[in-house]
Amino acid sequence: MRNSNMIMGAVLVALGCILLLSNLGYINFSWDYIWPMALLLPGVYLHFAFFTKIDKNPGNLVPAGILTTYGLMAYTVAFFGWGTMTTMWPFILIGIAVGLTELYFFGSQDKGLLVPIAILGGLGVMFLSKSIFIFDLRKIVIPIILVLLGVLMLSKRERK
Repeated sequence: MRNSNMIMGAVLVALGCILLLSNLGYINFSWDYIWPMALLLPGVYLHFAFFTKIDKNPGNLVPAGILTTYGLMAYTVAFFGWGTMTTMWPFILIGIAVGLTELYFFGSQDKGLLVPIAILGGLGVMFLSKSIFIFDLRKIVIPIILVLLGVLMLSKRERK
């Protein structure tokens, strides 16, 4: 506990000095490239803690996946500007799907997790494809999914 207090104290002193020097005009410091760490570092730490067995709770992988995804999204926005959120916003859905997917694979593999993973991940990828790719996956994927669901429903009905 003492070592963590010393580390946190040193980080706060360094951050305070950097802010003071920036406010006085001696250095050029911008929060734009620092604030995403508030999302990214806890996510990375939760992954580190789980995979090094410091904390064996697989439930921590959900916020770990979400925070890491959102932190990377925030860094993209910080480097390329807030206008990129018009393209990046599907990662809000994808981040939740990432966290749930990690819980599924490294946790109890509860099949109930597959439904929200598929819905959130699928919607995120479809919206992202419209923004990034030349073609719109919704024009192809949604009709195929509807056909497959219809065939499954018809085949179940015939078996009875």
